[in-house]
Amino acid sequence: MGSRSVDGSSAEVGTDRRDPLPQTGKSGPAAVLHRALQGAVRRLDAASAVVYLLDEGGTQLRAVMIGGSPPSAFTLPGRMPLDASYASARALASGNVEVLTDPDLAEGENGDGAPYPYVALSAPVTAPGHRFGAITVLRPETHGGCTPADAEAMRDIGAGLGLDLAALADAGVAVTPGHMPVLVPVFSAHAENSTPGWGIPDVPGSAGMSLVYPMRRLADMLNRATTMDQIVRAARFCVMTPFRASALALVSAREGRLWVLGHTGDSSGIAKDLHGAVLDDSMPAAKSVRDRPVFISRPSADESRTEVYLPLLGSRHATDLPPEEGTDVVGLCCLTFERTRDFPPEERAILNMMAGSLGAAVERVELGRRQRAAAETLQRQLLPPTLSELPRLTTTARYRPAVVTSEAGGDWYDVIMLPDDRVVLVVGDVEGHSMESAAVMGQVRSALVAYVTEGHRPAAVIDRAGRWLTAMGAGLLVTCCVVALDTVAGVAEVALAGHPAPLVLLPDGSSDTLEAPANVPLGVTVDAGSLAREHTLLPASVLMLYSDGLLDWSTADPMAGARALLGSADTVAPADLEELADHLIADTSAPQYRRDDAVLLLARCEHAEGEVVPRADSLRIQRRDLRGVKAARDFVDDRMHDWGLAGMADSLQLVVSEVVTNALVHAGSDVELRLRVFAERIRVEVRDSASNPPVPSPLSLSEEGLSQAEHGRGLFIVDALTEGWKSYPNGRGKTVSLDVLIPDA
Repeated sequence: MGSRSVDGSSAEVGTDRRDPLPQTGKSGPAAVLHRALQGAVRRLDAASAVVYLLDEGGTQLRAVMIGGSPPSAFTLPGRMPLDASYASARALASGNVEVLTDPDLAEGENGDGAPYPYVALSAPVTAPGHRFGAITVLRPETHGGCTPADAEAMRDIGAGLGLDLAALADAGVAVTPGHMPVLVPVFSAHAENSTPGWGIPDVPGSAGMSLVYPMRRLADMLNRATTMDQIVRAARFCVMTPFRASALALVSAREGRLWVLGHTGDSSGIAKDLHGAVLDDSMPAAKSVRDRPVFISRPSADESRTEVYLPLLGSRHATDLPPEEGTDVVGLCCLTFERTRDFPPEERAILNMMAGSLGAAVERVELGRRQRAAAETLQRQLLPPTLSELPRLTTTARYRPAVVTSEAGGDWYDVIMLPDDRVVLVVGDVEGHSMESAAVMGQVRSALVAYVTEGHRPAAVIDRAGRWLTAMGAGLLVTCCVVALDTVAGVAEVALAGHPAPLVLLPDGSSDTLEAPANVPLGVTVDAGSLAREHTLLPASVLMLYSDGLLDWSTADPMAGARALLGSADTVAPADLEELADHLIADTSAPQYRRDDAVLLLARCEHAEGEVVPRADSLRIQRRDLRGVKAARDFVDDRMHDWGLAGMADSLQLVVSEVVTNALVHAGSDVELRLRVFAERIRVEVRDSASNPPVPSPLSLSEEGLSQAEHGRGLFIVDALTEGWKSYPNGRGKTVSLDVLIPDA
């Protein structure tokens, strides 16, 4: 027997009405099959029965009619090859009654498991000169095996059906199966003994229908699920709650370990026990990973409980293949109950079918997550590793991938340094989501950097990049916004290539648009050259460049929505560029906004009239070089004395030591330390190439959080000596930023 059902894994419903079988009438094929199934269910006290007939080519058996009630009727396969290990195929091949019970019940006291809790009895359906197929019944495993009387009854039923079908065949009726079987309700003499807790007692079929309902709801909810959280919510609603479990966890099994994907209910204990656990043969979960459900009751004077471990089978579980050919365990569904309880065969069957649906959904969502992660990693690798800065200009950027696709996008940003305190800001968007889009993005970004570095003005840059893209024959259009900014004079020259114009947040809190001719996207051939426009910026203005994924295209005027979004930032201090960026990206993180990738690039002119230019310096430390911590302390001490702030050197050295050590130990990359002195504060920034933010250990309440935290208890020292610290993305990595107030400033 296979490992998913005693005689199969799934049921097919309906019928192909073009086929001669089944036909109505008291003596027609349908009536003959129905009488045989009815007799088999009642004589054998079975849950369900099925008749399989050879197809036209005689190469496989197909179910032509299934009689019984849910859930057992839905555990039967719709078809099987003649050499399959199912009881039906074996009975036809041997000519004898075949009995199939599960040969690999779970071992251990109070532990048992079977893929589907039924015993299959099958008899050949033949007659002199005819070989039709087999008739099979499923009986709950609680009924025991097969007695000689049971075998004789099956033999008689099969022989009688064979004679009836032979008479029809001799009369010219085509005795062949349709594409889908017909299902008919048939109940045994003891059908009134319903499954406890389900349906109305003593009403045949009520328990089965009540059991199937949450399974169908689960399938509907999983079809719409796109995230693991949605799968967990569906499992809670349709599995955990109806079966009155106290906790549920969905777990993946990879590389010999278990990893919790999601959990709900009173599940902190089971999540802690399973997450990261090594699989070994002593664990019930290990038995389940071998494609076997495990039900364990643990009676105790203090705390009795029951545990259920169901294998989550991948998408191949839905095919009509023998189990040993279709097995693909992708994880486990773990349930716990606050008391000991038994699981009747019908409940076990439904739980296994639910696990099949969960497995396919988990496999699909996990595959999508991995594809999105790979696409996002590729995208980030094509973005600048860090953002360049000038003493008079502070910049920050955000990249937000789309949620409706797992393909790489083509949005990018750039900050390009030029001599004489000039900088060029770029944001662009390649059409589509594909590897080609990402590749074109990387090429166009490199071309723009080259033309900017050669000294071309923004309009000439997009003209040259457009001609280059057309010559490349990429076949994709690219929009971009190029802003050349003179940080001393405060002049911004804007050139657009079919891209949204940049916005500016003025010192008084109002917002405006830096208008410029739209021009055409890169890749469109035109004779006329592109045009640009200059704007003069007020000191302390904030420039906002963005791609159209940041816009709400469901509104009548998306551009007005962008201006309103920037104008809503009056609750955030414009000087704190990181908080402003977080505010802007958070307001556009709802699913309706995330149909496209989005980038946001902010730049603040730090030098206001009458102010002294902020003093700034930086130090780069090689990865894993812990001697760099001393170099960082010496660097801080030297700069504080040079800038007339020697009284702050000691406390600032302590702060820098903690943050730099944390980055060197946990990031595994080069670390850059940057100091910037403003009128009233000193800003310390430590940059690395790791994306995980630093998390002080006691602040993480979960084992998963603790396993990923950078356990820097020194961050609490940083909290005590500064105005607070924050972590934000910066290119491919992150920046930890903190401000220290200058006394009496």
